[in-house]
Amino acid sequence: MRAVSFSDYGDPSVLTVVESEVPEPGPGQVRVAVRAAGVNPFDVKARSGLMAQGRPLPAPRVPGLEAAGVVDAVGEGVTGTAVGDAVAGWTAGGGGYAEYAVLSTFAAKPEALTWQEAAALPVAGEAAVRALRVLDPRRGETLLVNGASGSVGGIAVQLMVEVGITVIGTAGGANLDRVRALGALAIPYGEGLAQRVRALAPRGVDAVLDAAGHGALPDAIALRGGTDRIVTLADPAAFDLGVLFLSKPEDQTAQTLETLLGAAAEGRITPPASRAMGLEEAAQAHREWERKSSGKIVLVP
Repeated sequence: MRAVSFSDYGDPSVLTVVESEVPEPGPGQVRVAVRAAGVNPFDVKARSGLMAQGRPLPAPRVPGLEAAGVVDAVGEGVTGTAVGDAVAGWTAGGGGYAEYAVLSTFAAKPEALTWQEAAALPVAGEAAVRALRVLDPRRGETLLVNGASGSVGGIAVQLMVEVGITVIGTAGGANLDRVRALGALAIPYGEGLAQRVRALAPRGVDAVLDAAGHGALPDAIALRGGTDRIVTLADPAAFDLGVLFLSKPEDQTAQTLETLLGAAAEGRITPPASRAMGLEEAAQAHREWERKSSGKIVLVP
């Protein structure tokens, strides 16, 4: 099969399309003929060596934490899913940038969703669900989402608006209309953020989800009067400020995936906006992510 692989850490040029062995599913896993695979920040950081902590790369690696495709083989113990089924889910730590990939957690892809939409949901959706579970916003409260136009922030906004929570969402100027369309009160991020939030919520906010960084944590602490009910998925300054940094995916369950895919199929949430590129364009996809180009990228074999 064709797969995108890297044998050394480095810039995006280390990503090359190679001929690779087709992987075999283990117990509880399925192998899919990949129709679409999401590109995520973890892939970029892993390729660059940022997460290697000085350790050499043990073997050529195929990136890709999420994919959607047609089941091609099932592992021992898999029930309710058969060859030919359309599914989406998380890979076993990588392997999505390929013509075939093994999914460790998966759910049926609703017919109402395209392959591209289904492949763009698992990673961002899980991050949003995890952050909201920790913050536990309740009906009638006000939630500040920093980075509300992004993949994670956009899903969080929609999930909260649906259950009656007032959401104030920050974004760059070009994306403020998108944030409003999701149902949030939109304001630009950057200097003076706390004052702009107070103008919309004079009594303050009940919780803060930072999905973008941009140095928003000091303003979040000022708005909350402390670090309680603030989480970040993006700003390592959290460790110095005493804010909870959520880094470990803990909601990668079939139930989470079914809920997200179902909500998207029913039109209750809109999957992250994405555009398709071929496997041979994986290096370019990583370059665009590093330049902070807007929108999610999905690789289509």
